[in-house]
Amino acid sequence: MPRISDFQTKEVVNVENGKRLGHIGDLDVNLSSGKIDNLIIPGSGKIMGLFGKENDIVVPWNNIVRIGADVILVRFYSDHHSTIKSEE
Repeated sequence: MPRISDFQTKEVVNVENGKRLGHIGDLDVNLSSGKIDNLIIPGSGKIMGLFGKENDIVVPWNNIVRIGADVILVRFYSDHHSTIKSEE
């Protein structure tokens, strides 16, 4: 069974445009079912983190195309209604 740390070492890449989205910072787990609902990729810091942080990227579990040894391929549409959530 994979561990959270196994996921955090893998880079997340969008198959729609080949863009690297980053590494997984957190997982959104449904406590009722025990299943992972979303991958959460922390937003990158702006100018060495001095002027805040970009929004986190939330990728639904259903959008995962393939989990490889080094990379997680996802289908992420940044043009559509946002799956990007602001840091709270």
